[in-house]
Amino acid sequence: MSDPFLGSDEYGERAHRLYSEGRYDETVEVLREGLDLFPYAVDLKIGMGYARLAREEYAWARPCFEQALELEPRNEDALAGLGETLLKFGERNGALECFETILALGFNEDHDLMLQLGRALFREGLFDQARHYFSLVVQAHPDSSDASACFGYALHRLRDDVAAVAWLQRALELDNSHAEARIYLGNVLYDRGEYDAALLQYDRTDAGDHTEDLAVWRIIELKKSMYRLDSDDPELRPWIQCLHELARELEPEDRIIGEVEALLPDGSLRDPRQLDLFGTMLSDVQGMRRRPAGEIHRVTLQNGLSYAGTWAEIVLQMLRDDQEWPGGSVANYMEDVSRRSTVMTGVVVPVSDPESFVRGIEAAGLLTITR
Repeated sequence: MSDPFLGSDEYGERAHRLYSEGRYDETVEVLREGLDLFPYAVDLKIGMGYARLAREEYAWARPCFEQALELEPRNEDALAGLGETLLKFGERNGALECFETILALGFNEDHDLMLQLGRALFREGLFDQARHYFSLVVQAHPDSSDASACFGYALHRLRDDVAAVAWLQRALELDNSHAEARIYLGNVLYDRGEYDAALLQYDRTDAGDHTEDLAVWRIIELKKSMYRLDSDDPELRPWIQCLHELARELEPEDRIIGEVEALLPDGSLRDPRQLDLFGTMLSDVQGMRRRPAGEIHRVTLQNGLSYAGTWAEIVLQMLRDDQEWPGGSVANYMEDVSRRSTVMTGVVVPVSDPESFVRGIEAAGLLTITR
């Protein structure tokens, strides 16, 4: 029941506390009560928009931000929220217009707001645009560890590893406890073949710092090979326990995909060094989470079939629908499609990882990547 003695500010503060605790359903209820009493409260409308975004209710979030902007056309939080929502609908131009309006209003030195915009763009794979907003933060706030780390993440996704390493190191100089930056740096170094340096970074993290299993697998493998540890060594126990806990947190469909990706053609477990085959880098960076399995893409085949998901999920969907495929592992499927493509088009499709595989099929003219 609504409390008639609460003002709109009190409703906003109560909703903010619940939102900060991740209690989004309760946040919506409080804001709904507040808006029943104060239907023109801009802050409550914006709060409702962000709560809907957090619940992935994008169609409900959009009108909240639009109504707030009708009341206050220059409200930067409403513009940011609407831009994030438009990105979810694939309306990139509209989203970028919202973000550019925020810059025109003079908020280019706002630390949290610029990070919010950059992260929203990063989540949707717009890495160059994300880099631009992160660069504004590092210019205005050179002592921000979060800004330096985010700038490093974007540079890595733009394949500038040298600069990415430098900015991640800068983030750690500013905040030695920035675990996510340290894990990401470890992964970059590992992929560069700098295993000693990678383990040095990994060793400075605790099992509780990890939100995905890639780095944990790598830590176990590196410790076993470099320190000559047995599988039951006490030093490995917290990391093995971490793997079990992360596996329990996965959604059933993500767990199945992970199991498929970890298998070799003969049914044995893939070497942890090769786990990066299906997505090498940390995908669950704080503030940039899209979904546990990575960025979402969409492709359309020549026969009109469309698939959406991570690169690995798209490959699995293609495999299931391929009537010419007699059955077998994902790796064997990719090799078979590559052979067929070479015969049909003369284009050799790479099979080193799902993204290269799908992009190779596009280069052969057999599908179109629409997102």
